[in-house]
Amino acid sequence: MARLIAHVDLDAFFCEVEALRQPTLRGKAYAVAGRPDQRGVVASASYPARAHGVRSAMPTAQALRLCPGLIVVPPSHGVYGTHSRQVMEVLRGYSSDFEQISVDEAFLDLSGFPEDPHALGLEIQRRIAESCQLPASLGLASCKLVAKMASGEAKPNGVLVVPAGGEAAFLAPMPVGALWGVGAATSARLKALGIETVGALANTDPAMLRGVFGNQASQAVARARGVDLSEVRGGRELKSVSEERTFTKDLADHHALHAVLVALSDEVARRLRDNHVYARTIHLKLRWSDFETITRQVTLSAPTHFGEDIRAAVDALFRVAWAPGRRVRLLGVGASGLSEGVQADLFSGQVNPSREALARTLDALQERYGRDAVGRATLRKRKPPAP
Repeated sequence: MARLIAHVDLDAFFCEVEALRQPTLRGKAYAVAGRPDQRGVVASASYPARAHGVRSAMPTAQALRLCPGLIVVPPSHGVYGTHSRQVMEVLRGYSSDFEQISVDEAFLDLSGFPEDPHALGLEIQRRIAESCQLPASLGLASCKLVAKMASGEAKPNGVLVVPAGGEAAFLAPMPVGALWGVGAATSARLKALGIETVGALANTDPAMLRGVFGNQASQAVARARGVDLSEVRGGRELKSVSEERTFTKDLADHHALHAVLVALSDEVARRLRDNHVYARTIHLKLRWSDFETITRQVTLSAPTHFGEDIRAAVDALFRVAWAPGRRVRLLGVGASGLSEGVQADLFSGQVNPSREALARTLDALQERYGRDAVGRATLRKRKPPAP
């Protein structure tokens, strides 16, 4: 049976979500970005903004110079995950071999579908539009590498099928730096050797490339020819969950830092509940103003997926690690040692039906109305600093 792999990429995802919330943005040059006076960067740019050269990861100040009329929309934290999960649920309906690789990208193994690949791609695209009101581009090919490259060529809001046997010809004219897995530094080294296109890389003797790729030279040439045997890794076991926040200005205020720990602990707990798992080990990550980074962890007496338990653990770790007045650039909270069940402990109250029901109710309210719709009173009084 011939392989058929689809790569689904949501177009200008953060921008499109904001346009659902603010329809007046449609057709305008806008970007979801941090403030230019606070080391802000662009997370996503609308297509009219991209026409002016605005790109993701660009400093907001530079984006404003390129596009003076640019509308800067602050990120809506917690909202994007809700929309992403809705899209991923649509995709899971097509294949159990499903692999999400980012908030707005996923692979599907559609091998064995009787439909014409292009018609199938259009159907998936239409389902996403109808169910989630979001545009998506799809690439379909015999392997993950070519499918991902095809979805990029299909943007915006297109479907592109690369037929089996046409992989090398499809990739050949592309700049070598466009090949998935070739970064800017590797691209520069290849160009120094006179290798400007993917086709040129595909026709190069691997022995000539060992200085660039080492013992992966033969694999690099094979990938340039569109050969990729990697599987869609559906059902991968979740090993850990983490959330972190980098501050626009280094913080030394205990109350502000505590509010961030509360928010991060709640988000980690929500993700654990979403995945129906419990965590036994809780992690704290701290990056000081001089960029030195430390991590600390503690193992709980019983696994949990409640924010209060996680926050209590990281609070204790934080009190030991942080000296009052020391400036913090980044805070992170993580959970590992995951399991799908927890033994009831009648004395610890670790499994409490009322507590579980309350947590699930809050999850449902936030899922429907956004993360800011309901939350802890402590965070209402003092909002965590923006990342």
